[in-house]
Amino acid sequence: MATINGSVNWGIVPLNWHSTNLGTMAWRYYENYLKSANDQLRYQVIWTNANLNEGIEPSAGNYSGGSGDIVNAIFTIETSVDGSNWDTIGVIKKSRDIANRKYDNDTPAPNHRFTIDISQLVSDQLSYSLCPINKGTWQSPFYGGMNGGAVMQDNVIGSSPVSNYNVSDNGTFRRIKVSATFDIINLEGEIISASNALSSPPTITAINSVNQFERDTVYYNQQFMHNKYTNSSTSPKRFLTRCPNWYYSTAENKVAYHKSVRMDEEAEFLQWYVKGSFPASDPDPTNENYNLLELYGTAYDYDGTQTNFVMADFNSILENNDTNTSTQFAEYQNRMLIQNVSPAFINANAKVPQDATRPYTATVSPITASTKKYSLHYRGVWFSQATGGGTWLNERLGASNWYEIDRENENIPYGYVRFHWLNSMGGTDSYTAKRDVVEGLTISRDVVERNSGDRTWYQDNSNQGTTLNSSVYISDTMRGGDIYKGGREVSGVNADRVQSVYTEPLNKSVAKWLEEMLLSPNVWIEMDTEATAKGYASNPYLRPSTKGYIPVVITNSDAETVNQAEGLVKFNIEYTLAHKVQTQRN
Repeated sequence: MATINGSVNWGIVPLNWHSTNLGTMAWRYYENYLKSANDQLRYQVIWTNANLNEGIEPSAGNYSGGSGDIVNAIFTIETSVDGSNWDTIGVIKKSRDIANRKYDNDTPAPNHRFTIDISQLVSDQLSYSLCPINKGTWQSPFYGGMNGGAVMQDNVIGSSPVSNYNVSDNGTFRRIKVSATFDIINLEGEIISASNALSSPPTITAINSVNQFERDTVYYNQQFMHNKYTNSSTSPKRFLTRCPNWYYSTAENKVAYHKSVRMDEEAEFLQWYVKGSFPASDPDPTNENYNLLELYGTAYDYDGTQTNFVMADFNSILENNDTNTSTQFAEYQNRMLIQNVSPAFINANAKVPQDATRPYTATVSPITASTKKYSLHYRGVWFSQATGGGTWLNERLGASNWYEIDRENENIPYGYVRFHWLNSMGGTDSYTAKRDVVEGLTISRDVVERNSGDRTWYQDNSNQGTTLNSSVYISDTMRGGDIYKGGREVSGVNADRVQSVYTEPLNKSVAKWLEEMLLSPNVWIEMDTEATAKGYASNPYLRPSTKGYIPVVITNSDAETVNQAEGLVKFNIEYTLAHKVQTQRN
């Protein structure tokens, strides 16, 4: 088969371990496995040939012995959620890059380079994943909860699916690999395929996050990607939220903000991405029955009493290592995890921490009438056979997030408004707004003009002097008297239900976090309706609450996040229900 002249290698790629700073235009050995789908995701192939520079055209005259010059690099982009089943989302044929020229003598750079950016393709594959209200975690990390994207058929239920086909594994993360093949030019000037190919560089994961130039480094995986190499003493990882209620240590005096949660709230979630499941101190994964990750929490009463508890619902969606034991977690997970940490869910499902038996069996309700606050952090618990058999070891893997209990009585006639939204880290956030609720309608009408009724001819109740029996009439029209119709008529009514609510006074860090709701393309409010109540009654396992997520469109055109003169600011969140008010057509 035909081959290429010279050799091909990967140049710029999102993840590499090149030993020089400039080799891949990234810091040496930078392990940025986790990327934002809304940043550049560049892949570059370098074609190396001793007689080649970027200013030289590929030539048919160079074809010899079945080898020719490269004309095109063909990139195949594939995505997956499980790392096994790959879908091709695009094939890009790219001719060589525009020539670079040296600064001092204008000579072209050596070799040919073929560079593409796949971020737009990948971002179109990502949406959001919602965990049902009052549920502990998703059924699957690959399908997420009520995930976004195109409208599909409903859930697959084993041997009796609604549909085997119209179900999409879209959500908040994708595994990505890119391979490359090549076109060459032969002696006759024909473009033919070469047998050479480049397999994918290291596979990365893209999440539906956004980085802000004035705020973030693009290498945020150093903070947000939970991995087996995490060192709990120096770099516990953060959850996928920028809510300022966290700190790396468990010390409360380091936390800038305690997030307010209410006892009746059923949907307060922590979401995170985990790459590897074993902790840094793991002596030998192959000799361990490593079978528990958990959120470890402590509830604090006003008098200083502490109650410890754990939440581990998300363990049900971790992958087991069947090669060793069906109860041991696989070394690499590469998936998004989520856990409900709302007060209502904690009280109904939290377990008592144990050091000798797994899984947990004893339950505890740590949040009582005297509870002031609680904190949570992510940790691993594993059974180490290497230390003599039977020793349970713990290691904190995640930063601590702090919450305080809001016991303000609800304004019953109006209610509070509970918002959820796709945040800038690709997870979901929530906030309850409580002040000055306003609700109304905005209405417009499509009006047409028709002829009015002709009142010259009024129908008489006689027929040449003979009075008609009432049974003769087969309709109630009234010729000449049909003044109920005609003139200007409304052919259609367009209506939106519009609402607004104020937040509490916010300090700067909280206001900067909450502005994400105004910037998010996906926002919901919780509503308790007849429809959501029927969903609960029909299937309390999948929808374990009478509340449901109702999509809204935020209509604010501006928001003030800092006001030095006034001090603390308040947001007036203006929104309309995404589902329009239905009206009849005329």
